[in-house]
Amino acid sequence: MEGRCAVETWAEFGFPDASRTPRITCARGTDVFICTGSDEVYVFDTQERKLTAVLQFPSPVSDLVESHDKQLLYVSCGSGVYCVSFPFLLSRAQSSPADACSGPAEVKVPSEFLVVEQESVSSLLLVGSVLLVLSQRDASWLLSLYKTAKEAQCSSYEMLSSFSLPLVSSGDTEGTGMRRRPVLTCVHSGEPKSQSSSSASSSTLADSHFQLDPVLFKLLFGIEAALAKSPVVLCGLPDGRLCFLPLRLPGARLRVLHSLEEPVAFVGLSVVEETCPGHAKCLVVVGEQGRVVLMKTVKGGPEGGGTTAGFIEACVAGPVVCGSVDKHRLYYSTGSDLLVLDLSVGPSGRESRERDDDTSSPTAAALTRPNSLNVCRVMALAAPAHNNAGEVQLLGLSVRGQLQAIVLPVVERRDEALSNQPSAQVGRSVGDLLSAIGDVCQRVSVLKNAIKDKNQILRHLNQVLNVSFLLIASTNSEEHRPGQEKPIRCRALTRWSRLLQKDSLNLTCVLDNSSPYVLEQGWTLSVTVFPVSYSPGAGEESSSTNFSFPFNYLHPGETLEVSLPLAAAGDTSFPMRVSCSLIFSLSSLLREEETIHLPGLQRSCISLPLNTLTVDWLHALQVNNPTTHPINRNATSQSNHYPTDTVKAFLSSHRTRCSGRGESGEKKAEREQHSARIRVSSELLRDTLVDTLEPQGPKLSSENLCISLLDWLLSEHPGGGKIGQQGDRIALSSSCVHARGPNGDSVKLSAKEVHVGEESTGKEEHLSAVEVQLDSSSIATVCGLHHAVLSRIQALLQSAPERTASTVRVQSLGLREALKRAERLSEQIQQSRISGAFGMGTSTGQMSRSLLAVYKELRENPLLII
Repeated sequence: MEGRCAVETWAEFGFPDASRTPRITCARGTDVFICTGSDEVYVFDTQERKLTAVLQFPSPVSDLVESHDKQLLYVSCGSGVYCVSFPFLLSRAQSSPADACSGPAEVKVPSEFLVVEQESVSSLLLVGSVLLVLSQRDASWLLSLYKTAKEAQCSSYEMLSSFSLPLVSSGDTEGTGMRRRPVLTCVHSGEPKSQSSSSASSSTLADSHFQLDPVLFKLLFGIEAALAKSPVVLCGLPDGRLCFLPLRLPGARLRVLHSLEEPVAFVGLSVVEETCPGHAKCLVVVGEQGRVVLMKTVKGGPEGGGTTAGFIEACVAGPVVCGSVDKHRLYYSTGSDLLVLDLSVGPSGRESRERDDDTSSPTAAALTRPNSLNVCRVMALAAPAHNNAGEVQLLGLSVRGQLQAIVLPVVERRDEALSNQPSAQVGRSVGDLLSAIGDVCQRVSVLKNAIKDKNQILRHLNQVLNVSFLLIASTNSEEHRPGQEKPIRCRALTRWSRLLQKDSLNLTCVLDNSSPYVLEQGWTLSVTVFPVSYSPGAGEESSSTNFSFPFNYLHPGETLEVSLPLAAAGDTSFPMRVSCSLIFSLSSLLREEETIHLPGLQRSCISLPLNTLTVDWLHALQVNNPTTHPINRNATSQSNHYPTDTVKAFLSSHRTRCSGRGESGEKKAEREQHSARIRVSSELLRDTLVDTLEPQGPKLSSENLCISLLDWLLSEHPGGGKIGQQGDRIALSSSCVHARGPNGDSVKLSAKEVHVGEESTGKEEHLSAVEVQLDSSSIATVCGLHHAVLSRIQALLQSAPERTASTVRVQSLGLREALKRAERLSEQIQQSRISGAFGMGTSTGQMSRSLLAVYKELRENPLLII
């Protein structure tokens, strides 16, 4: 289509009611009636381009129709149908205080103009002296026929008859909430033989009345309606049914002509024959979702002869909000654009008549190619009109309630335009079309890339949400079942290394992805290391160190290994907690240039905790003899350089020479040994360590049981995650292990089997136990190792099977003295706490000494763990 549409806004009536269908009706002369779904009807003069009157009704207006003589206006409201005469409007407008300068006249319609009392009226249609009222009941549609009067002020119209049709679905438009108004149209048979008799009737045809080709009229509505020359009422319902009713046939009823299976948006007639002007040869029905049905005559019946009614169906881009039709074109709005569709079946009417039924195929293909008029947000259209220049003019009502005059350029038929154009102009037209196609292809490519990027972002975000829900669900289940491991978790290994004559303890974290999801780009492994306890006298808060390790892709079954420094030689801030978590940055979903416009997104992230590990003194030990326990051969071989450090040896010898008289006291302090003992029932060890020991079960010898216990203490984790020293595990050959702590002090771990019982009982039965002894010259080392061993045995007790035999044997062995000692120590601890809390003459030093004495007694004479 050459040229551009000219759009001019004439007036504004405010936003229409979104739940109702607006309506524009061309009235007598230059007046136009506008209904926006409110309780007001606007009268607009298109020649003077101003609003002349406003009719106010008691309730929202659903439809309006004008009489054939242009003297009466029928308006349907919630309470019924009102009939207003134009002389009444003129008299009220003249008596209104409003003048031409101040604004339009406001006329309030009184209740005496109510001619039909009926609720829920949806549509109106006037055929001669019969007023048709369509309303919706609870379970049916009701079409009522009333006999009209010549005067407007009439008490009530007489009902002639009524017809009902079952209700299939409501009229609410899906997704918008707008209530689709049913379409009422009247079709007359245009009989060419009685032209003189039909001229009078055709001159009185009003809006929504059309003359149809007699042959098509007979094929669609039956020979009885054609012989009786009965006007036929077409009713398009919101459930998709197109029904018809012949008015002058006795015993006629509402029948279904066709079903669109979607709400009917428009019904009209088009494609006028040249030999019979004024007679349409095509009935057009448009559905709300874009289905278009053309009903026309087709030569050649089922048996190859005669003429039948053909139904051509096609689909255009929807949704169809409103529509209008002229001789050859359908104008419809989708809300976002106004389009025009050529309904011509051939170059001319004569050639189209000579075609056979094969023309339906190219016609259906042509129906899917509408042209855009580049006018948007149109909600209602009036019947098209032609001005003196031959241009098509449409009146439309926009979403904002603006009355717009849309003037279309002069458009020739496609075949006539091509025949009249010179070859050079045709070439330019083809070039313009190719250029437009190229622009459209480029826009389509850009849109495809944008859609692809958005789909990729949604898929990535969906993967992130799946991982988040999986970890949250496993965290909730972990509270009820602590032994269950998460599908995405961290393991850790400790290892000593030396760099620049300095020893350091490194931690290797292994992220294990056992889930069915891929950890894509944007994930970061966050590891936070902090000591469990710290010195409050330093005046500093507990220091923590965070390490972040971004990674790109981690597929199911794969692992990610990262290393980080944990502590330096001489550091005694053990035990340490290692908290592992996964962090996803939301800014990784977008490109870098896109995140510049979203500064808040760069700081937005999703944090998912994994698990918390503990590194204690046992993990920080350096075993001296690699052949005895080659857990970390590289680390232990490097640790042998520790006592032979030249600088330390020089400082030690220099300090020894200058110590003078205090030499003997210092050596005595250095030679003083501290120890701690832990006793564990042998039966408990055989029950809980049966998977980690040699496959000998309960028949393990005492020596093998002691070696296996030390081996487990130096390699297994205390709970919460796998932590152990890296290297090959080889069983110990001795029940005594010499090692060196992180502060350089020597440590001795030994295990032996002891028998616990009382000789006074006179029984030979005893309880077998394994005693683990820790020896070191550093009290801090002994306390740290003592705490580490107790923590591991505490975790061991959680997996121990419940048995009552041990309790019975303890009672039979007469271990009452041990129980009394435990009760006495507990009372002593409680008394020290109470005295310190209330300040009952006990100083802090005395309380510390009392607790230290209890702890020393527990280390030297431990209770039996059964």
